[in-house]
Amino acid sequence: MLAYITHAECHAHDTGSLHPDQPERLSAIDNQLIMSGLDFVVRYHDAPLVERAQLERVHDKAYLDRIYAVDASAGPVEIDGDTVMSPGTLRAAERAAGAGVLAVDLVMAGEAHAVFCAVRPPGHHAERGQAMGFCLFDNIAVAAAHALEAHGLSRVAIVDFDVHHGNGTEDIFKADPRVLFCSSFQHPFYPFTGHEKETANLVDVPLSAGAGGDEFREAVREHWLPALEAFKPEFLFISAGFDAHVADDMSHLRLTDNDYRWVTERLVEVAKTHAGGRIVSMLEGGYEPAALARSVVAHINVLIG
Repeated sequence: MLAYITHAECHAHDTGSLHPDQPERLSAIDNQLIMSGLDFVVRYHDAPLVERAQLERVHDKAYLDRIYAVDASAGPVEIDGDTVMSPGTLRAAERAAGAGVLAVDLVMAGEAHAVFCAVRPPGHHAERGQAMGFCLFDNIAVAAAHALEAHGLSRVAIVDFDVHHGNGTEDIFKADPRVLFCSSFQHPFYPFTGHEKETANLVDVPLSAGAGGDEFREAVREHWLPALEAFKPEFLFISAGFDAHVADDMSHLRLTDNDYRWVTERLVEVAKTHAGGRIVSMLEGGYEPAALARSVVAHINVLIG
């Protein structure tokens, strides 16, 4: 059974009409699930609120104090140039991070073999002590840390195919040998990190503007898969950003729905071989609603098995 975690409060994160991260992203995914008939074969769960102690596994206490002290009751407050907090943002961010915790618990309890979290705001740019890139809490990092600390796992892998490098996730885990972080991203491109490998547990694959499915699949085959095979993760996490899609004007890569289906197939194979099939996938980017929704459904179709 595939679990699908979301929450209505994730729609209440108001970024303003010109911001790419709109609530309609989640609505488009929900509508595509219904149109595809997949809403009948996934089990829906409401995302809980994350606990402060769960956030403190990956974020500095002083940083969390600053975020919780922001008064956005009167309207949007800029945290940085493209990250804003509105009256509904903190609850949405707590739900987004809490989704990852619940997802891990469901998989470890055998109640789901895999989970997709349709949440916002995204998380993979949030560093240990800094919000950036639309992100407040690093949702995938919170989930991975929960698997390690609450469930006693010793090796987890995070794979990130968002078009932007997951600098936050890398910042949090770069010195933790229990975590393998594999990412692909356009470079040079925001946040202009990840193009130099820093430690043995990081597999960063920069892709040039204009790269398409062939280059992406070659990177996965030559870099990610050998590293994952050698690492033998006990749990596989996916930062599922779909903004490298050819139809998404956020970037200059040219991936298609089929590329997302293909990479998900490869990752499911890894999870079945080494992790008992355990996968948690969390939505990151993807800002053209139709392409996002189709790509997510292609991704979920494979996760369902």
